[in-house]
Amino acid sequence: MKRCIKPVARNAGITKNIGWHTFRHSFGTLLKANGEDVKTVQELLRHTNSRITLDACTQAVNSHKRAAQSKVVRMMVPNVGQREVETDTLLVSQRE
Repeated sequence: MKRCIKPVARNAGITKNIGWHTFRHSFGTLLKANGEDVKTVQELLRHTNSRITLDACTQAVNSHKRAAQSKVVRMMVPNVGQREVETDTLLVSQRE
């Protein structure tokens, strides 16, 4: 943590104190955001019950929040994501 992760985080501009538990929280949150069921997340995080998983280790991430955030981002940066879509479309048409 001291030799590898914290120096990289500092170089990336992350000033918050991070530790191994930060990765557990992030892992749980990402699993839920990807649609994994609570039981799977619970078992992967090795919690004794799903209530601990829901209460302590995942942030609320759902499609409504993502949609709301995306709308605000598009209002502020109208062409965000457009280049990736154009590139993907170009790659698909080149394969065909």
